[in-house]
Amino acid sequence: MARNNNRPIQISEGVTAELKGQILSFSGQKGSMDLVVNDQVKVEASEESILFNPKLETKESVALTGTMRALALNRMTGVSKGFERKLEINGVGYRVKVNGSSLELSLGYSHPVIYDLPEGVSAEAPTNTELVLNSIDKQLLGDAASKIRSFRPPEPYKGKGVKYSDERIIRKESKKA
Repeated sequence: MARNNNRPIQISEGVTAELKGQILSFSGQKGSMDLVVNDQVKVEASEESILFNPKLETKESVALTGTMRALALNRMTGVSKGFERKLEINGVGYRVKVNGSSLELSLGYSHPVIYDLPEGVSAEAPTNTELVLNSIDKQLLGDAASKIRSFRPPEPYKGKGVKYSDERIIRKESKKA
């Protein structure tokens, strides 16, 4: 069995966790989220920690235990601190503008790309080539960032496009005459 599954999750300060059947509810200063725990996973919650154990000793049950533990940890981090994803826009004339809950991206097309942010994700643009997305749901935040990046992925020759701030683009050398 994986060693990580044996470790209990310590409930952070300012977060309350409540177990009702197979639904684990977290609430903190940023908001509240629920996690529906798979029936192959046994959950034991106390005031200071949550412990996940597989009900059966099958590969699938052990794998689901680790997944449920990771999802619970992400939800607990989300309701206490939140998550942030930074995107950079590189290219001549490429820029972003935030209009409430939608983004207007100029990415070299003949028209601006309008993207409505999903419920629970907020955005801000410190400069017109940087975009910072915030959310308490890590999965939703990653999906939104991935969708924005897909409008113009970075190309390897000049590096133009939308990339994550921590992403490294391997540059190619152009053809020689």
